[in-house]
Amino acid sequence: MNKKKTLFTALFLAVFNLSFFAQQNFEKDTIPTSIGDLTITFIGHGTLLFELNDKVIHIDPCMREADYNQMPKADLILITHEHGDHLDSTAIGHILKKNTKIVLTSVCAKRVPHLKKAKIMQNGDTKKLLGITIKAIPAYNLVHKRKNGEPFHPKGHGNGYVLTIGQTRILIAADTENIPEIKALKNIDIAFLPMNLPYTMTPEMLADAAKAFQPKVLYPYHYGKTNTQELIELLKNEKSIDLRIRQMQ
Repeated sequence: MNKKKTLFTALFLAVFNLSFFAQQNFEKDTIPTSIGDLTITFIGHGTLLFELNDKVIHIDPCMREADYNQMPKADLILITHEHGDHLDSTAIGHILKKNTKIVLTSVCAKRVPHLKKAKIMQNGDTKKLLGITIKAIPAYNLVHKRKNGEPFHPKGHGNGYVLTIGQTRILIAADTENIPEIKALKNIDIAFLPMNLPYTMTPEMLADAAKAFQPKVLYPYHYGKTNTQELIELLKNEKSIDLRIRQMQ
């Protein structure tokens, strides 16, 4: 009898969790790749969820954007930098399982030393996890700075990530401006570029970066109250860029 009760409870919780996740009404896109369909769930701000075959990849999970106690458990977690809207140890704790792989920066590792199995990546490093090639690239400010003159995102502190999934290359730029390292990228199929002041890019900066490296699909994210119509206008003549606006405030 106890076994039946336990099984019933487990099934109820599983169904509840799935229905809760569905009820949050996150927007989703499905992108075909050479190794299977990639489903992108737009959680909000700088927070994303990728699902590929049976693998779950969380990017900058944050309790401010969703209840991660109800989210799918992670096979891979990517953390871009140490700010609280990107590094949230509570959210991470909810989605960990025994074999979850975590990638973060050395600055992040100092903030969450209990994540002993995390893999530190610095700008320029490359790793292959779950069959996905991950390259860490710089993410920093050139123009926007705090009152003391320090950039909101100093060079070397944060990572953007270029993921190669089969033949598909995806840029998750993180909190950055239109820096030379991003503008020099090649063969990017899908790009997530941030657009909010004073921390990341203006619409003009984002358009400048996109025109330089010409992603096939462009998602502005982390855009706060920025008027996305400005970006649409700036890129209206870029016919090779598929600009997609999703709820990523």
